[in-house]
Amino acid sequence: MSIYEARMRAIEDNSADEFIDTLHDDFVFISHVDGSSMDRSAASEMFRGMMTNDDFVMHQSRCLYENNDIMVDHAVFSFPDGTKEAVLACHTIKNGKVIRTETGATIIS
Repeated sequence: MSIYEARMRAIEDNSADEFIDTLHDDFVFISHVDGSSMDRSAASEMFRGMMTNDDFVMHQSRCLYENNDIMVDHAVFSFPDGTKEAVLACHTIKNGKVIRTETGATIIS
């Protein structure tokens, strides 16, 4: 199963643990909002919070490209404050896990 498929299954099953299991121990998340970075622990907290908040919704997710080194996906996200963003994410893969994620986004409402 691809990393994208594993992540989508985790989201469908509402399993933050399964989602976080796709992250490499040295994972780094780079935010499009301010360029800040988070390590695996901080990013895991963020992902858990997102997955447990009914007002955070992912729509129209699709994988644009995935191989053993990189995955690029796109989705529309609705946030608890009522805004929506189209988010493009580039994930670098190492040893079958995501080691780095960097996002770019466009506000759509």
